[in-house]
Amino acid sequence: MTDSSESGAPTPVRVVALLLAVVVAGAVGVAAFVVLPVGLADLLGVLLTIALVVVVARLVGRALAERYADYTVAEVEVSGPITRDGGGSSLPRSPTTPGADEVVDQIERADDDPKVEALMLKLNTPGGEVVPSDDIRLAAAEFDGPTVAYTTDLCASGGMWIASGCDELWARDASLVGSIGVRFSQTRFDEFADRYGVSYERIVSGAYKDATGAPFKRMEAHEREYLQGLSDAWYDNFVERVAESFEIDEQTVRQTEARVFLGEDAVEFGLVTALGTDDDAEARVGERIEGEPVRRAFEPERGLSDRFGMGVSRVAYALGAGVAAAFGADEGGLEL
Repeated sequence: MTDSSESGAPTPVRVVALLLAVVVAGAVGVAAFVVLPVGLADLLGVLLTIALVVVVARLVGRALAERYADYTVAEVEVSGPITRDGGGSSLPRSPTTPGADEVVDQIERADDDPKVEALMLKLNTPGGEVVPSDDIRLAAAEFDGPTVAYTTDLCASGGMWIASGCDELWARDASLVGSIGVRFSQTRFDEFADRYGVSYERIVSGAYKDATGAPFKRMEAHEREYLQGLSDAWYDNFVERVAESFEIDEQTVRQTEARVFLGEDAVEFGLVTALGTDDDAEARVGERIEGEPVRRAFEPERGLSDRFGMGVSRVAYALGAGVAAAFGADEGGLEL
């Protein structure tokens, strides 16, 4: 199997163009961030220069790959917690991780590309928000061609919701797969409020308007019943979709009790089509399109300023992710 970045292009032309772009970007970066602003710290200037060089190299490399590459399979990645815009999660998240809307856009661009005959969806996610997960599932289901999902590490909850829109799901022996369930949780502070004299002044129109989003108000039994009903409705929908997609009965899905399974056990439950590496999944795609599968990774379309900002953000993320993991709170809400 070959990747599109290694085929179909005159190598000397691509190498010279890429090196020229890197040299120009480096020179501009040094001039703009190190030499001219004397008052800036040298370290900051170096970091900004490196970020600019990386961004320009990626942009030029991608443009050259699109110009010369010969590919037949689009690969789109879903990684990290699934949210609408890539933010809003209590879990630490890389600034380069695309949100659901960007993932959908990548799938749709692949579907519109006349070179693309099949879609490979790389799923490494613990799950996330319901509707964004369903948006990706719908995009995969509507793709005009074979869709094969695979996971190397974790395909849980919202990842399984997305996989139910694909033709097959592949996993490794040590992959964790499953967690077919719904969480509708809240952080409560009502006992804290009672102890320290914090009051919640309730002014609402509609009896259930503040059933969610009012952590300082004690939850009544009828409100808990209402929220449990919403969670159960989404769960029934989830079970039905997984059962239909993987051709197993709903009772078997419910018997998983939202547990995660190692790849081999997931195959026995019928939640995974087969075990193998991404190359094995790619070979399966080749069988389905009856031709040589050549992958090209489809990534979010972002401008130079956005990519430059993300390059700088990587530094902040590397420093802050550990702190966010230690102090991040459960924000509540309906999640897969």
